[in-house]
Amino acid sequence: MVLGRLLLAVGLSGLAVLLSSVVACSHNSRDDSVGTIKVTGSDTMVNLANAWREAFEAGHPDISLQVKGGGSGVGIAALCSGKIDIATASRPMKPTEIETAKAKTGKEPKEFVVGRDALAIYVHKQNPIESISLGELAEIYGENGKMSAWKDLDIDFPACSGGEIIPIGRQNSSGTYAYFKEAVLGVKRDYRQGLTSQSGSSDVVALVSKTPCAIGYSGMGYYKADLVKMVKVAKQKGEPGFAPSVESALDGSYPISRPLYLYTLGEPSGAIQEFIQWVRSEEGQKTVEEQGYVPLPKEPAAK
Repeated sequence: MVLGRLLLAVGLSGLAVLLSSVVACSHNSRDDSVGTIKVTGSDTMVNLANAWREAFEAGHPDISLQVKGGGSGVGIAALCSGKIDIATASRPMKPTEIETAKAKTGKEPKEFVVGRDALAIYVHKQNPIESISLGELAEIYGENGKMSAWKDLDIDFPACSGGEIIPIGRQNSSGTYAYFKEAVLGVKRDYRQGLTSQSGSSDVVALVSKTPCAIGYSGMGYYKADLVKMVKVAKQKGEPGFAPSVESALDGSYPISRPLYLYTLGEPSGAIQEFIQWVRSEEGQKTVEEQGYVPLPKEPAAK
């Protein structure tokens, strides 16, 4: 009798522990209708994503966002492992990354274009250069490049005492790094050895501002008129150059512009879907423009 009561007590205790575990697991699982949305990825987009976060949370007090940078590759890798809800990216996902996501999570990533970025070329604010061509940029940044001094561009710049061009770029996990390589160097050409790489978009602008001989590429949203100069870019040498702007990015006259993306695992629902719809709405796109990026083209009004 005593043994039977003991076994019953142990059984009830085990059942209580089991029920407690189930409740805990249920409590800790994601509920897409409320809670925290984890957003990680592009450093180009991190300021924009934080601006979205502030504006969105103001109107949706039951939903919070955690925003981190690290680079497009970092965000995509975290999404492929199911560790975050949304990856921000300044480049499209690669086929191998999509297959990795499907293999690890059983879900296919869903892509959303949420704006555009004109990739600006920055120099020291005292640099007299006004315009540069894609070909000249390729010879500065590309392997076996033929341009290593400002005199190669017919630029006399006494503030750069050594006369050399110091090219500054992004680390190789960055979507900006990958896009610049594709758009400027071409798919078969690699970067030259010895480039100065920075982990963040703002870091590129900050270093250029302190380095008279430098040239760097970063999103136009990071332009600081009191720190650096933004150079016009021409498709071909001898052609007129264009400054990055909303208008030049949309009409194609500025030659280095690209889409900005959000990625989710499968079709989003609940709070995640609500946030993405808000980002693509008039209010969310107003934030895109306020942050110095290019909003999505407005759809023509129905007749």
